Amino acid sequence: MEDLGKSMQQTMNRRNWNKKFAEMVQQSLQDPDVQAFLNAHKAEMTPETLDRSAAKIYEYVLEKNKLAHGEPTFAPGYAPKLVMDQHLIDVTYVPTTELQEKRAVQTLKNRVQRINMPKDIADASLLSYDPTGRSNALQAANQFFMAYVNDPKTFHPGLYLTGPFGVGKTYLLGALANALAEKGFRTTLLHFPTFAVEMKNAIKDNNVQAKIDRVKKAPILMLDDIGAGTVSAWVRDEVLGIILQYRMQEQLPTFFSSNETMDELTNFLTISSQGDNEPLKAKRIMERVRYLSRQVVVQGPNRRLENS
Repeated sequence: MEDLGKSMQQTMNRRNWNKKFAEMVQQSLQDPDVQAFLNAHKAEMTPETLDRSAAKIYEYVLEKNKLAHGEPTFAPGYAPKLVMDQHLIDVTYVPTTELQEKRAVQTLKNRVQRINMPKDIADASLLSYDPTGRSNALQAANQFFMAYVNDPKTFHPGLYLTGPFGVGKTYLLGALANALAEKGFRTTLLHFPTFAVEMKNAIKDNNVQAKIDRVKKAPILMLDDIGAGTVSAWVRDEVLGIILQYRMQEQLPTFFSSNETMDELTNFLTISSQGDNEPLKAKRIMERVRYLSRQVVVQGPNRRLENS
């Protein structure tokens, strides 16, 4: 970062601005924050401190006033701060409250990885979740939240949220993920039907294993809309099966949302997109789903229609 105070002093000397500069420094010295700093650091100052630090004092007041009036500053997003450095006064720049708040918000968002998920869940909140017809689901989400936050090293089964289209299953997953992010925990949410298509496309790029590893190792995983569309035997066994097997072995929290109940999902997984009837393979998948999660029915009106 360029030394703004030194640059100011050099410019003023070249243009014979010493008198004007002295006036500006005198005005700067009257600034309440400058006065407070000088009083607090009297013991560290020598007779030459003020003379040799004049440009820095002026820089501090100039940039502070610009920031207060919303004008462009030397270091956008940062506020000037006076410091002592070997008996001289210097200016350093620290993040403003606004910048710190933006960084905090971004940190929270970075803890929730959303893959092909609706934008509105980015701001989803458990506190704003309407419990009408959904109180059991909200209660289950809160119970998991408290249990996991208090003891994250113990295995806590996730939720299998099932119910009609538009009742708020996906929103509740997003709200829970955001609440966990505030406590420092990372979650991956992904729309499973879209993920299944992407996995097929990843075959030609030789990128299947990398995608599976990224998902299966997520600290907390939420699979949205499982059971929608069609699923091939390969996606069922070599993608979903591998992900769930790993998470079961490692006892990692896993959530699901579906329009299908667990029993209905069993039937869905039995028939592959190729028309093969494979109940044993479907049963194997469902054993993992049941181990990893507990079914919770979400009811109520279609809120997407209400908001349209």
